[in-house]
Amino acid sequence: MPRDPDAALPLRHLRVLECGGNVATAYAGKIFSDFGAQVTVLEPPGGHPLRAEPPLVDTAEGPQSALFAWLSTNKRSVTRLDGIDDCDVLLDGRPPAERDEASPPATITAGISWFGDGGPYRDFAATDATCRALSGILIGTGPVEGPPSILGGIAGAVVGGIAAFNAVAAALLSGAPRRLEVSIHEANVAIAEYQAAQAVTHPMVERRHGVNRFAPSCPLGVYPCLEGWLGVTIVTPAQFRSFCDMIGAPEVGHDPRFVVGFDRLAHVAELEALFVPRLRERTAEEWFEEALRRRLPFAVVPDMARLLATPTHRARDAFATVQLGERQFEGPTLPQRLTRTPPLTGGRAPRPGEHDGQPLPERPRRKPARPAGLPLAGLRVVDLSMGWAGPLCTRQLADLGAEVVKVEACQYPDWWRGVDPRPAFFAERQYERDLRFGVLNRNKAGITLDLTTPEGAALLKRLVREADAVVENYAREVLPKLGLDYPALVRERPDLVMVSMPAFGGSGPWRDARAYGSTLEHASGLPSVSGNADWPPTTNQLAYGDPIGGLNAAAAVLTALLHRRETGEGQHIDLAQVECMFPLVAPWILAQSANGSAGPRLGNRHPRMVPHGCFPCSGEGWIALAVTEDAAWPRLCAVIGREDLAADPALAKARGRRAREAEIEAAIAAWTTEREADAAMAALQSAGIAAGALRWPTGLVRDPHLRARGFWQPVERPWLGHHDQPSAPFRDAGGGPYAIRRPAPTLGEDNDAVLGGLLGLPPAERAALAAAGIIGTEAIPVAQRKSRAAGQ
Repeated sequence: MPRDPDAALPLRHLRVLECGGNVATAYAGKIFSDFGAQVTVLEPPGGHPLRAEPPLVDTAEGPQSALFAWLSTNKRSVTRLDGIDDCDVLLDGRPPAERDEASPPATITAGISWFGDGGPYRDFAATDATCRALSGILIGTGPVEGPPSILGGIAGAVVGGIAAFNAVAAALLSGAPRRLEVSIHEANVAIAEYQAAQAVTHPMVERRHGVNRFAPSCPLGVYPCLEGWLGVTIVTPAQFRSFCDMIGAPEVGHDPRFVVGFDRLAHVAELEALFVPRLRERTAEEWFEEALRRRLPFAVVPDMARLLATPTHRARDAFATVQLGERQFEGPTLPQRLTRTPPLTGGRAPRPGEHDGQPLPERPRRKPARPAGLPLAGLRVVDLSMGWAGPLCTRQLADLGAEVVKVEACQYPDWWRGVDPRPAFFAERQYERDLRFGVLNRNKAGITLDLTTPEGAALLKRLVREADAVVENYAREVLPKLGLDYPALVRERPDLVMVSMPAFGGSGPWRDARAYGSTLEHASGLPSVSGNADWPPTTNQLAYGDPIGGLNAAAAVLTALLHRRETGEGQHIDLAQVECMFPLVAPWILAQSANGSAGPRLGNRHPRMVPHGCFPCSGEGWIALAVTEDAAWPRLCAVIGREDLAADPALAKARGRRAREAEIEAAIAAWTTEREADAAMAALQSAGIAAGALRWPTGLVRDPHLRARGFWQPVERPWLGHHDQPSAPFRDAGGGPYAIRRPAPTLGEDNDAVLGGLLGLPPAERAALAAAGIIGTEAIPVAQRKSRAAGQ
């Protein structure tokens, strides 16, 4: 729906200064500016470095960056700081060694860099790709024999920008002055956490299985249809049976060889030989409509033109006009749909120094600060989410100090505890042994409530009265059916902030569509611009949409809480997780809208940097590297011992190197194959060449930089024992990571503390609830759930 021009902007009371040239800083600033903050960009005399980033559009003043324009909507531009005497927030994207004290004083300062302010990689040259290589994201995608497939664009920096916004927004809620440090590298480790946790017990997860193939399930990828491409994700046995029924092969769905995803993946060639020809019999749109009826997690995989024209996204204002000089084109809007205070859609990009000498507008008086400590100390969040996206949202809030109460049911625990229906799974408490659940739910309290009962629903309402926010990712119809949706809960707490996380939003024809993180990537169009030109549209990650949705949900909650702090008003947030993926696709969306084409699929190459790619090393390793500017080219040649290439004047500029890119890549590969990946990275970085060894997710625990920064924190938990947990990607400057204060709860571990302590239920009442199965500490086996339901 179009934004109400009279709607308030929740961050309009803030002054933000943005320094430095990285996309992460600019994207954090974009969230602030599009929510109404007075964001001023300090540009160097020659202009912001991102003004040269593709895609470029022709304007009366020459080629200009559509990417910079989109990142800079509703911001001010200055080349000097006169007239800016103070600010609430300084977003400092300059490398740690280049920061100075010349900036005006700020209540909150956030240094945002590739690798943080300390550790062996601190001063590494980096690009989005080399940073993501070191974060464990790239290694598992692509052909079995390699090279791994490198997604271009700005995906890693966007993740870093969201992390920076979340850290700063939490600090603003406390009101106390704070100096923060944000690592883009560490922020991106969240994308690889699933594989890192599951590969401990399932090594198949850490293996390239081929283009559009990923453990732990099959099918999981993009497939050709009579017209268009279909993104398919099948996980559960029931989904596989329904899929086989849909394609006219019901007997395959009951074949005992194909019950679980790992077994199906072991027979992937046999299965694809069956279903790929059948998918070609109908269009992608027809299969998608059938999947909606069957509640299967499928998506049409659009190219950029089709994505921009999709009626569901147009109706939600997922794209809006960006003004750059006399040119207009469309880019993604912020996905945080705050219903009371939505963000601006679109806007104008400033000219360099346009606001020099112009004083900042007046702003409201600052609110008093809360006592120092963790930024969100004193806030309480009720967590009704399961899986990855919702729990990652609440984990970020918990890491920042919020008291998070996770609500499960003995009948239906969080599905990341495991979905095995066999009796031994329950008898042996295997649902307490899943490391994935442990990683996503640390720092939280855990209770059980059967919300299908009047007593359970009433207790949840009582809990909400004592809470500031609720996060839920149930299917759209579940909470209304239980009488626990936002209209019901806001009657218990009028200033409640609540976020719902449907795949495609809470309205429109796709509102009931089922989706996994891979489905969201498929629907975002990202596969259509990924991989080599002769490949099918290429899935980039097992479940990209889950962590991206979770990080964006945390940003939405924090923005709404900042608005509530100023006005006392709560609100509901309708977060369409697919829209959270659109900023990752922004360079191609902008190119399509501005120039009529998203451009060619470049595989591991880059539209500006030459060379740019992924190269084999000894010991089955790989390294990503990039020549980010012409001045770096002779340094690369010196490292690989090819001074003859450096002396060739035809190769001095990127355009000349582009014409002989294959020859250059062969020369680099001849050098890298003789060296281990870390040794090659060290040699290249010593010459200032952006390079990063491709890490497997489980290998991140041994990464020397992460180890030196204390990123891995030892945790002890019942049933899991000793294990390492990744830290939050932000910390107070000069200090260590925020502590992991407690491990993930066992099922119902905090029933007494929360129901007895917080809500005041006496022991006899709690015992009666346990006897009735409304609360408990052990999961109910599937067979008993069915018999119990039949007896009710």
